[in-house]
Amino acid sequence: MTFFLKTMISGKMKDLGVGGGGGGEETTTEEGDGKPTAKSTGMTREEFEEYQRQLLEEKIERDNAFTQKKAERATVRLHMREKYRLPHSDKDDSQIQMAGGDVELPEELAKMVQEDEDEEEANDSFFGTIQNMDFDTIKTKAQETFTEIKQTAEEKCSVM
Repeated sequence: MTFFLKTMISGKMKDLGVGGGGGGEETTTEEGDGKPTAKSTGMTREEFEEYQRQLLEEKIERDNAFTQKKAERATVRLHMREKYRLPHSDKDDSQIQMAGGDVELPEELAKMVQEDEDEEEANDSFFGTIQNMDFDTIKTKAQETFTEIKQTAEEKCSVM
């Protein structure tokens, strides 16, 4: 934090002409390749190197987080493709490999996927039992039950 305060204050002081620059000197703010230098930012060489190192570390951290998020999304897409039996994508595989190959779903998505799978299993088991049943037998039982109810109703009700 003090590093940023120093740079802000020293930069403002140089703009005022108090920085000991001697007046009418023209200072270059960038090297020939367009990159800022320690002199152009108003920092000492050590401060500038530390600042550049921090920038590089932050960039690497952001890139890693971005790659991880892309791999998580690719994992979700893979799960969806498997679930709905859609064609496989090589792009998703390459994104997962770029992130290290072992990417897990975020906890919330994993819970959602598990709930969907449980629901599907419950539905599959119900439909599986219906498919295994003999519809002629079901039809006969239903007709027998209907006639029994009809007879009971006729016995109890004088209108019918």
